[in-house]
Amino acid sequence: MKKILLSLIICHLSFSHAVAQTGYPITPVPFTAVKVTSGTFWGQRLEASRNVTIPLAFSKCESEGRYKNFENAAAHLKDPSKVFKVNGVGYSFDDTDPYKTLEGAAYILQTYPDKKLEAYCDSVIDIIASAQEPDGYLYTARTQNPADPHHWAGDRRWVKEEDLSHELYNLGHMIEGAVAYWQATGKRKFLDIACRYADVACKEVGPNPGQMCVVPGHQIAEMAMARLYLATGQQRYLDFAKFLLDYRGKTTIKTEYSQSHKPVVKQDEAVGHAVRAAYMYAGMADVAALTGDKSYINAIDDIWWNIVEKKLYITGGIGATNNGEAFGKNYELPNMSAYCETCAAIGNVYVNYRLFLLHGNSKYYDVLERTLYNGLISGVSLQGNGFFYPNPLESMGQHQRQAWFGCACCPSNICRFIPSLPGYVYAVKDNNVYVNLFLSNKSTLNVGKKKVELSQQTNYPWEGDITINIDKTNAGIFTMKIRIPGWLKGSVVPAPSQLYEYTDGKRLNYTVTVNGKAVESMAPANAEQFPDGYLNITRKWKKGDKIQLHFDMEPRIVRANNKVEADRGMVAIERGPLVYCAEHPDNNFDIFSTLINQEPKFTLGKGEIAGTSVVTIKTDVQTLDFNKQGKLTTKDETLTLIPYYAWCHRGSGKMRVWLPQDLKATTPAQPATLASESKVTSGSRVPALSSINDRLVPRDENDRSVPYTHWWPKKASTEWLAYEFPQPATVQTCTVYWFDDAPWGGCRVPKSWRILYQDEKGEWQPVEGADRYPTVRGAACTVNFNPVKAKSLRLEVTQPDEFSSGLFEWIVK
Repeated sequence: MKKILLSLIICHLSFSHAVAQTGYPITPVPFTAVKVTSGTFWGQRLEASRNVTIPLAFSKCESEGRYKNFENAAAHLKDPSKVFKVNGVGYSFDDTDPYKTLEGAAYILQTYPDKKLEAYCDSVIDIIASAQEPDGYLYTARTQNPADPHHWAGDRRWVKEEDLSHELYNLGHMIEGAVAYWQATGKRKFLDIACRYADVACKEVGPNPGQMCVVPGHQIAEMAMARLYLATGQQRYLDFAKFLLDYRGKTTIKTEYSQSHKPVVKQDEAVGHAVRAAYMYAGMADVAALTGDKSYINAIDDIWWNIVEKKLYITGGIGATNNGEAFGKNYELPNMSAYCETCAAIGNVYVNYRLFLLHGNSKYYDVLERTLYNGLISGVSLQGNGFFYPNPLESMGQHQRQAWFGCACCPSNICRFIPSLPGYVYAVKDNNVYVNLFLSNKSTLNVGKKKVELSQQTNYPWEGDITINIDKTNAGIFTMKIRIPGWLKGSVVPAPSQLYEYTDGKRLNYTVTVNGKAVESMAPANAEQFPDGYLNITRKWKKGDKIQLHFDMEPRIVRANNKVEADRGMVAIERGPLVYCAEHPDNNFDIFSTLINQEPKFTLGKGEIAGTSVVTIKTDVQTLDFNKQGKLTTKDETLTLIPYYAWCHRGSGKMRVWLPQDLKATTPAQPATLASESKVTSGSRVPALSSINDRLVPRDENDRSVPYTHWWPKKASTEWLAYEFPQPATVQTCTVYWFDDAPWGGCRVPKSWRILYQDEKGEWQPVEGADRYPTVRGAACTVNFNPVKAKSLRLEVTQPDEFSSGLFEWIVK
């Protein structure tokens, strides 16, 4: 009976949503109790995850050597004379890719039982089990070759845990996957493996004599241990989770990067690596709910306000900079260089979900919905087979979806998140039913220990009409608490935040009826009407009762706080929960040269991207260009906008969320140059090749707002780029802006470089009379040489011995 009770307590809550009756005041409705209607907006996403994303992830675990790591570790355990090369092969956290994919598969199995998939998962678990050391330790980066482990691992267990070993991070994801698989199948093998490894951690890591007093360098073990406590009832797991939080800021490494710069209860600003931070805040909420530690809640509340007032992208993304994949300074929200890692968006959903469960206010769901519909699902293609690691708000074409990554945390994270989505729709507290998300579904809830069956029909987010049916109930009187979205109430972000504001003066209306009779008809909606963000309808509900909602959906104009330098003079366009962007396939002009009208009018249209229908927005704009005489000209155009999440499905090219409305923010299209009209080639494959002649140069060595190309991870090699001119031209000067991302990145200015031209015989010859070849970070490095007439010019680069090189721009005159 105890096992059954604990199983019911934690059932569903993917990603550590697990809560106990003595924990979070509000109880989630398990995702297994919510069946999303197929073919709908979210139905399509779930089907793509089931049929494409998860099978792809498993196949990549096979082809990219993830399973091989476990097999090598098992071979060493069986015969210690067998050791395997670990250094330079993958990452110390590669073990988590199978764990996360198994977790996603577990959620799929709970919704769609599949014997073939289950058998495959069992075979993967067998491979994992074979690599577990006799005492329970399981970390293939060490076990494959204990005498010479991965260079991030350290010479003994836990010694580099606060740095790069990721031992506890691996354990955390193992626990998440193992609990999910036990819930899905009732099989304990994976759970037992996780418990044995957790027991090793509890025994060897801690504040007592003989233990290693370390905390995770990459958080997630905190919320995973809370989940394991709920799954097993073993107090030591919750105690360990609290230790990992309480000792943060008190051990050897103290750095903002991993949020270890001060004790967690004294932190009040979101800093450092955004994924680590979000996972830690989620873990704090879990432990606070289970232990009643209010100091944790106070700290998270302060940090949350710092994010929504100063560090949240309009897409719901977090993490401004690739320098440490981190939060930037207050109001530092660049667009083209925005990192907004997919994993960070998932983490942002976790945090806001937990704060809702703690506080019961819809403002957390307003942020969650913004993140979900924009910065999170943008990270996976509509087909489920292409991924973004960063999710920028602007692109010159240097960004493209990838089938996988060497560091595959984002694809595998998407694997486990999307199948859990149905669990975010409803929640229950006493005799209150929270309706938090609007999507077509059928669900079964327990209200006051009585069963209630609900269904929703809606075409949200394209339309604002929602019908909620009471299909069955014997719960008597209860309250339906329906979230009135912040965007409907005129709040881009929760008040009193002024990070973003609507500037069009519109006030949207809404209506609510029960069985055709008006319940509320307060129009327009405003925040004062709903102190906690919910419209309450209390009555004795009966089978056949029908709630009908209508939310006005109109395009809205958004401005950012003037302290956000990157967005000054710019506007963004939203409709409902969706942020829109302009993308190259829909506009046969340079979208970077557009100027939005002062009083824009919008019309809606329909489009299709990757086989799915979308609502488009059109508006009249002007484009600003320099003609051949260097004079500024304007032209009237119609700009087409698409939902941000759908960009980059039709090839790489320009994309922009924030569009100029003030003249001071415009970027007129530059006149053509010899370089911009040339064909660009490269001796080896490089990203964003077009960046070198896009006429964009960095402000300084730290500017990441303009595109660049690079040869990473190649080192100590000689590489080249070349221009093929439209016709032979006489040149005598070249200027290069070198990309160097020291101290964190892998690119440095080159060891040397030179310019060559192609002679009449087709041979490459060095230019003569070169005065110098400077190598200064992010500045104009100009070489002058004797004039030469040529059809092609080559830039030859000798890379440093231990680093790669890259460049922003190559100008030819």
